[in-house]
Amino acid sequence: MTTPAQRIGEVGARLATEGVDDVLADDLVRRIIDVVGNSLAATREEPARIAGAVATEWGGAPQATAIGLAQRLPAPSAALVNGTLAHSLDFDDTHLPSVLHPSAAVVPAALATAERTGAGGRALLAAAAMGIEVTCRLGMAGYDEDLGNSVFFEHGQHATAICGAVGAAVASGMLQGLDAEQLTSVIGIAASMGAGVIEANRTGGTIKRVHCGWAAHAGVAAADLARHGLTGPPTVVEGRFGFLRAFCGERTHPERVTEDLGERWETTGVFFKPYPCNHFTHAGVDAALRLRERGITAERVRELTLGVPAPVLRTIAEPAEEKRRPRSGYHAAFSGPYTVAAALIGGGGLGVFHEDFTDAAAADPARLDLAGRVRVVADEEATAGFPRQFPAVLTAELADGTTVTERIRENRGGPQRPLSADELAAKFTGNAERAVEPDRAAEIVNALWDLRQNRPVTEVMSEVHTR
Repeated sequence: MTTPAQRIGEVGARLATEGVDDVLADDLVRRIIDVVGNSLAATREEPARIAGAVATEWGGAPQATAIGLAQRLPAPSAALVNGTLAHSLDFDDTHLPSVLHPSAAVVPAALATAERTGAGGRALLAAAAMGIEVTCRLGMAGYDEDLGNSVFFEHGQHATAICGAVGAAVASGMLQGLDAEQLTSVIGIAASMGAGVIEANRTGGTIKRVHCGWAAHAGVAAADLARHGLTGPPTVVEGRFGFLRAFCGERTHPERVTEDLGERWETTGVFFKPYPCNHFTHAGVDAALRLRERGITAERVRELTLGVPAPVLRTIAEPAEEKRRPRSGYHAAFSGPYTVAAALIGGGGLGVFHEDFTDAAAADPARLDLAGRVRVVADEEATAGFPRQFPAVLTAELADGTTVTERIRENRGGPQRPLSADELAAKFTGNAERAVEPDRAAEIVNALWDLRQNRPVTEVMSEVHTR
């Protein structure tokens, strides 16, 4: 019988030759633009400096672009830097209900490999599509319907980094010209490389911001090892000591990995994020923005009650005092109370944006005062919708004794409430202009659209610089 890893190898090898249709190609260009925009926005963040310093210290052949650095780096090092940038601001796309961020690990690995191999845009798009698809499907194999959550997440594991390493390896392997048997080995190799613990979501630390960088780095390394002859077990996905059992125990669904693989695409339904903060907070932000539209101000509020799905309390509500008084701008992005306060008090035309998650904004007395008046509780209806959506209900008790409630059942950025072309363009521009002038931002996005016309990836990435 063909194993899941062998089936992925077969489909990946076929797509590397045949490519993907124009509809999927257009979707992938949008995801690459989103990743590049998020990465440009993060170039001044401390994790970017650290990853860049380490990669520069390692040295090596100048093979691929590292966004924000003047010098080119070896492909695995460029993948490390760009993956770190892509995930640093928590602005990367999200697949539901697996609750992982596939593009931030896969796209940097694919871009770096495509540059090193001299690939054209269409080969890149096919490889990225397959890598993202594998990442999503592995995440779905670890999703438990009865539990109503990802088993990875329940175990404190970052499925994005763990599954993303495998998806990144498949994408890199396709761009390196590996055949079906070698791609099977790529999966077996990368399954030993993915890792990620999400305690930083709760109590701080910057390690999570490097998770996608390390997954991208591991993916390129796994493909390199397979190209040189290293092999992996063909039963690595479903085996007794394989990927799913090792990470998720008995509560797995390996059949989800290959069902209609190459015909039905999870990738096109992945949610684009409208706000640069943990996705669990987004519905609360939208509810607060609606309260603002109704004339509710912080001065009128006695207390706010934010109802969310029960499983997300651990991420955005606990420990309660730390979430009400986040210790940094990055920590604030994982706080239900703070994000509600930021949306009600500040927020520009994009709702909340990067200026709401600086260390100074997180220490603003007015925001902290309002965040201190926010209670976060489990809401039954929101829990029922999780994790196919991250719903929220926000009730404001006003000083005059009246209450006002806003309920958000579907998140912006997904198939039910997609971001328009103008909204995606505004997101890219807002991101890119943190690093480059407006005219440069326009040149970059135009160059990325040229990937559809099979422009060489090295030429396209030569446009993506900040100097």
